[in-house]
Amino acid sequence: MPMSDKEQLISTDQRSMDGQAIVDALNRLLRLRTTPVGMKLFRSGEELAAVPRLRRPQAIHTTDQIVGMAARNGWTVGITADDLVGEQCKTVIGLAPRDGEWLSGKRYHGVWYGDKDSAAAHQEAMDVVPFGQYEAMAVSPLASRRLDPVDICLIYATPAQMILFINGLQWTGYKKLDWGCVGESSCADSWGRALKTGEPSLSIPCYAERRYGGVMEDELLMAIPPDFLPKVIHGLEHLANNGLRYPIPPYGVNTDARAGLGYSYDEARTE
Repeated sequence: MPMSDKEQLISTDQRSMDGQAIVDALNRLLRLRTTPVGMKLFRSGEELAAVPRLRRPQAIHTTDQIVGMAARNGWTVGITADDLVGEQCKTVIGLAPRDGEWLSGKRYHGVWYGDKDSAAAHQEAMDVVPFGQYEAMAVSPLASRRLDPVDICLIYATPAQMILFINGLQWTGYKKLDWGCVGESSCADSWGRALKTGEPSLSIPCYAERRYGGVMEDELLMAIPPDFLPKVIHGLEHLANNGLRYPIPPYGVNTDARAGLGYSYDEARTE
């Protein structure tokens, strides 16, 4: 029986690595600046309360802020719908319904979009978790293993780090990766899409993620189920052995390119 696209992207003999080992390898291979985190949805508040060393918000936040508390502060934070501001944050992670008022996008008309049809089209385009399955969500540094197993991992990286991350993912079982951009509320492109589809999902973090979530101006976000990460690391190790590693050394715009291209694109070699 032929393998599915997801099975082709997962190296089953690489699944035994734990969260700490994965983070150590990513930091060694890519020199990440921001803590890799895991996100997990819970069917009840009681399940959420069982998470060790859990922090609960004392104020109303955006989901971007909750994720930022894990990625920037190293905290384990859990929320229910009552902890989040507005329906946009709640709906993306399945804690509020994708109903008619939400789909109208009326709060975005005249602010982010110039007409009602554009605002509604934006809402319709967003990937969100179906409503009714979950009551809570938590985020935590991946290395802590407090949410083990997580539903998805969130990896913040610069464009140079991210393309090598993707190259590692494509080292074996190649598949062209297609993503979209909804613009504002691009958390739907990252954790919304990854939670909904179980597929690696890259996004350009939006204004809110940068203003409220602390995302740096040169960071992209990959939301990816944990089963893919050992495969990424496996590929990155092979790329590094071929001299294709981070940081990418600039070759020079005026230099004869033949020697460099011969080294990087001819038969594989190890150092």
